[in-house]
Amino acid sequence: MFGIIVGTHGIFSTEIVKSCEMICGKKDFVKTVTFVQGESVDKIAEKYQAAINELGNPEKVLFLNDLRGGSPYNAACKLVKKNPQYGIVTGVNLPMLISMVYEDDADIKTLIEKAIFGGSEGMYPATYESLNAPEEIAESDE
Repeated sequence: MFGIIVGTHGIFSTEIVKSCEMICGKKDFVKTVTFVQGESVDKIAEKYQAAINELGNPEKVLFLNDLRGGSPYNAACKLVKKNPQYGIVTGVNLPMLISMVYEDDADIKTLIEKAIFGGSEGMYPATYESLNAPEEIAESDE
């Protein structure tokens, strides 16, 4: 079993998980931690530990953070440094989270790779030109 903890600045983590739940339904193995201005990295690490405890102390934990180097990330690093079955992916986005709630119980490195892939697959560039380009008509094999 693995758990996912989304930790971000402000209430972003709460809201992105709510959005995921609108699409995928509530998942008991997903928790959120919010960073409130003025909190220390140690306080956020305590919140992470409380979330891990609420998850029933899963063998593997994947932290999805908004920003590398930010306080939520730094707090997650404190826990990951102590447990080889924990990992972090920064740049959390909705496609990443959706892809992870349907993941099997893989090793932590595979979970990290799948989170990165899910997040990047959700990125799509659209410009005026690309949205107004004529669609190609497939030729028939007649």
